[in-house]
Amino acid sequence: MADLTKEESKKQEDFNKEILPHLDAMYNFALRLTSDPNDAEDLVQDTIVKAYRFFDSYEKGTNAKAWLFRILKNSYINTYRKKSKKPNQVDYDEVATFYETIRDERTDTSDLEDRMFRELIDDHISKALDQLPEDFRTVVLLCDVEGFTYEEIANMLDVPIGTIRSRLHRGRNLLRSELLEYAEKKGFDVEE
Repeated sequence: MADLTKEESKKQEDFNKEILPHLDAMYNFALRLTSDPNDAEDLVQDTIVKAYRFFDSYEKGTNAKAWLFRILKNSYINTYRKKSKKPNQVDYDEVATFYETIRDERTDTSDLEDRMFRELIDDHISKALDQLPEDFRTVVLLCDVEGFTYEEIANMLDVPIGTIRSRLHRGRNLLRSELLEYAEKKGFDVEE
């Protein structure tokens, strides 16, 4: 492997310092978008590759997390569009092999990362978030979970700030109605 030039080494050092601290937040957001740990990992990896490729266009000292989330969201949208246009395909050999090797055993899907993430957010809250339409869920997650400002979210999603406010308001109301019964069961005083 060839040695890095001084410039390449500096770029790598700056990238590691600015970008890598946001990996966990990116994974959590990707997992909420995709609902699949493997797809979330792929999405984060794709985001990191794109961020490194275009790191020269990133302005040091600005909000790296917002920049990354915008790349991640755009990658997710592009991947989703590709998948929605492509018909489902099944490889016959894989299916045949799969059915031949099935046993009557229960598979334990105890992926550690998935379990740890699920424990961070109570199941009822997680399910209620999953019930939200994607546009509302994305804005609620970016604002209320990740702590981005309306302006940052508007820039990430390329929509007007008024749309962000509207989606956030509607998303919170939908989430609230989903969680009212659960809150009463937990003993919270819920007044309309």
